[in-house]
Amino acid sequence: MSVDSEIAAENQRVLKRLIVGAVAMFGFGFLLVPFYEKICEVTGINNILQPSKVTNTQVDTSRTILVQFDANIHHDLPWTFRPLQTAVRVHPGELTTIAYEVSNNRPEAITGQAVPSYGPQVAGQHFMKMDCFCFTQQTLAAGESRTMPVAFVLDPALPADVTTITLSYTFFEIAGRRAEAGRAGGHES
Repeated sequence: MSVDSEIAAENQRVLKRLIVGAVAMFGFGFLLVPFYEKICEVTGINNILQPSKVTNTQVDTSRTILVQFDANIHHDLPWTFRPLQTAVRVHPGELTTIAYEVSNNRPEAITGQAVPSYGPQVAGQHFMKMDCFCFTQQTLAAGESRTMPVAFVLDPALPADVTTITLSYTFFEIAGRRAEAGRAGGHES
């Protein structure tokens, strides 16, 4: 075997490894959101698909917490997404309802799922959502806009040093649902 053919064979092996690596990385990124949801569902940790159970219904009027709202879209989802109010002041134990607005900018139906995150991280354990668009997948028809409420209560057991909480949602497209949504013509809420 000549040196040139050995180099060509080695280049072929390296190319195959790179292709396998790229496919594996794409697959991991593609499956990350459903994998995260299943882990949360099985362990009961941060289960975004279920309403929270509020056990303490007393309002702590001695404390006021600033709750800020943020909205993000995963880079390939052609939607516009924003909170209708950027912040509210609430007392722990007080039921509060705010809303987000989402619009599909594509000429076809698309299904997305919102994933919440909290800052500081400890706030997630004390942020009880009674109603949230993040509990279900959202299918928006071509050009459709929708206002979606979030009803929540801050657990009075929230640590005293937490005075500001940021609730951030990121919408991800549900892979494979674009064609189904177009055929179904309906939407889930």
